[in-house]
Parts: sequence; structure tokens; C-alpha cells
Amino acid sequence: MKRSYALDAMRGFAILAMILSGTIRYKILPAWMYHAQEPPPMHDFNPNLAGLTWVDLVFPLFLFSMGAAIPLALSSRIAKGFTPIKVILFILKRGFLLGSFAIFLQHIRPFTINKNPIAQTWWIALLGFVILFLMFVRWPIKGKSRQYTKWITLGAWIGGIILVSVLRYPDGTGFSLSRSDIILVVLANMAVCGSFIWLFTQNKGLLRLGLLGLLIALRLSATIKGSWIAVLWGASPVPWIFQFDYLKYLFIVIPGTMAGDLILLGLRSPTVDEEDEGLRFNWNEPRFFSIILLMLVICLSLLIGLQTRWVWQTTLLSLILCSMGWFLLTNPGNATERLLQSFYQWGVYWLALGLFFEPYGGGIKKDPSTYSYYFIATAIAFFILIVFTVLIDVLKQRQWLQLLIDNGQNPMIAYVAFANLLWPILTLTQLEPIIVEHTNSPLRGFLKGVLYTLPIALVVSLCTRLKLFWRT
Repeated sequence: MKRSYALDAMRGFAILAMILSGTIRYKILPAWMYHAQEPPPMHDFNPNLAGLTWVDLVFPLFLFSMGAAIPLALSSRIAKGFTPIKVILFILKRGFLLGSFAIFLQHIRPFTINKNPIAQTWWIALLGFVILFLMFVRWPIKGKSRQYTKWITLGAWIGGIILVSVLRYPDGTGFSLSRSDIILVVLANMAVCGSFIWLFTQNKGLLRLGLLGLLIALRLSATIKGSWIAVLWGASPVPWIFQFDYLKYLFIVIPGTMAGDLILLGLRSPTVDEEDEGLRFNWNEPRFFSIILLMLVICLSLLIGLQTRWVWQTTLLSLILCSMGWFLLTNPGNATERLLQSFYQWGVYWLALGLFFEPYGGGIKKDPSTYSYYFIATAIAFFILIVFTVLIDVLKQRQWLQLLIDNGQNPMIAYVAFANLLWPILTLTQLEPIIVEHTNSPLRGFLKGVLYTLPIALVVSLCTRLKLFWRT
């Protein structure tokens, strides 16, 4: 089956934006360059502060991409003849790998090992990256030599277990299942739950959408102290890997699976050569550029308006802009245009739902996350996916986005590479203090993040081109 390079590009955009947001200088940039609830200069968390910045969007974009990839991954295995049992085992295996990844990674983070890292700490972090690489990499080797790669993988797992068994942490403890990377734990939960939901609601999109209504009811009732739902919501047989509260991210993942269904339908449509495809477009090139511009304007207006708390003005402006988009995306002539129209209609729906929910919970917030946060982030994900689809599938500009695509196909390396590869190297070579010293202005503080993100992106791109993928 063909790949959706637009989806890869959006996933790559999300992971690189995540790295950038974590590597820009703190305290010196404007508030919209950080999480809305952790404003400069002190970055103290304020749960009562409503707003939305681009930094708040990077995790939802990644979750949405994960959800959209679920139908593609599972349907390809079903097409290959996988029985339902084999598909279920594949889902559970993926959850196990992501969960193991989350636990091992947190144990080898430099500031987890030592709150004031010394040279030994950074070397351990580097060793952890090497072991992690060998644990999860899928070698591009076939034939008899493949047997050797299995021994390498087994040896890496044994080495990883030994490493986290002998390490001691600032609180005096050793290995603990509760010591894990929360983002990866959430991803593991969403990979398993989202996959099972899609598997049992194939070709039943309305039923899948209806599950969100049940989830809303559960979350609202869980706030009533003493109710059986509140008791159930707070219970978990394995709290170190699963909590009911993680299910809130299904508000992003499930719409993502619906986007994945639309992509899958487009990929399965009868193929025609590029010349015929071009002739079948009803929309001309200026119209496609107008669509790109409009999607970006909608996203930007939402970020500016919600962060500055011009809520009713933003809602009115969104109505005007979305009405313009409705006319731009009418009368589709081929599968790609129909896909774009479907993306847009769903995006408008989730945006309207999110804006109507905006006052609830004190305004849009990432943490504790509100309904408006889930739905508006989902809408923005649809709009960004439209942009990448037009650029790659219509305007044929894939070569300019190849760096994003490469990182989107191999995101876990990028996720690990800063804290356990680049940062240790910069610190051990004494370059980190020099960079920090010369990046104390707003522009340089931002360029510091770019300087750190770009080499990571290039390393991941190289691994992708060498077909060294991490299987998680």
C-alpha cells in the first residue's frame, strides 16, 4: 500500500516542533513561545491561566497523527491475511514496546539519574541511547544475516535490563515501574485503545463517533465525588501504565482514526497517471494556494485570539473564514479534492464544537485539559493536514518537505536524541556553556532551539534513508 506522505510530514512537523519548544531559551522569549500556563519569566505553572500557544499544539498534533496512522497500519496487516488474533497480538505487542520504551527511557534521562549531572551522568545517558537504539532498531537486512540482528537485539535488551538494575537515583531507589516518560505512557495507552476501537468499529464511523459521547458522560460524571463512576475513574489495577484519565486523549485520537479512514479510502481509489490526474482537477493552482493561505490564517487567528482571550471575536472571525473555505472547497473533481473537502468539513465541525465548549472549565487549557482544547487542537490538525496534502499530493513539492517526512517516519529517534545524544555531546565537549552564554537575547534564544533541532532532524533523516527504523 502507498504511504501518506502528508501524514508523515505532519508527524515530522509535530516531533520537530516538540524538540524546538523544549530547547529554546526560557525566561527571555514572549509568552506565546511557551506553554500558555507556564508564562515567562518564572515559568511557574498556573492552572487558572487560559490560552493557547503553538507549543500547546505539538502533542495533540502527534496524537492525531498516531490516530490517523492506525487504520493504515492495521488494514495493511488485515490485507496480508492476518487473523483477528494476530492483529490483536500485534496491537498488544506495540503497547508493550511503547510501555517498555517509556520506562527504560525515563531511567536513563540525565536529570533523572542526577539532578546535577556530572561527566559520568552524561556518559551513562549516551550509553543508554546506544542500548535503546539497538533494542528497537529494525535492521534493513534479509536472509541468513537477519539471525545475527536478532542476537544483537536480544543482547541490547539484556544490557538495558542490567543497566537500569544497577543505577541508583537521587531518592536512593533503583529501578521502578512507576518511573516512566509520561508522554510515551500516554502514547502506549492511545496506541492500544485507539487500535482496538478502530478494529471493532471498522466501517462504522458513526458508532466510533458515538463513543466520544459516552466518554464525555464518563468524564463529567467522574467529577461528582462519591459516585460509582468517580470511584471507577480513579481506580486502576496497574496505575504505573494505565489510568482512566489517559482516555481523555481519545478525543483527539478517535477523530484522527476518522482522518485515517479518509486517507485509506483515497489510497485505495483507482490510480491514474499524473497527466490524467492533473486533467481531472476541478480546482486550479491559485485556488489551491488560496486554500493553503486560508488554512494557515485560520490556525494563526485561533492561536492569537485564544491566547489574547478575544474569544467572541475569534469565534466570529472563525465563522467568516470558515465560510470562505466552504466556497473554496466546493465541487471536488477527483479523489484528492474530495479528501481535502472531507478534511475541511470535519475540521470545521471540531472547531465549532471546540469554540462552543470554550467557556467551559474556565477557558481553553492544556492542563487540566479542557474539551475546547481537545476539539480545537483536532480542528487545527485537520487544517494542517490539508496544507501538507495540497503541498505534497497536488503541488508536488515533496522534495522541499522531505526532512519533515523522514522525521515523521522515524519519530522516536528524534524524541530521544536531544536529551540522550546531542545534549551529552554538547556538555562533554564544553560547547553547551558557550552556546548558553551567547544566546541571552530573544532572537538568539530562539535560534538556540533551531541550532539544537536541526542536527537532530538531520540525524533522524539519515537513519530513515538508511532504513534504520525504530519499531515501537
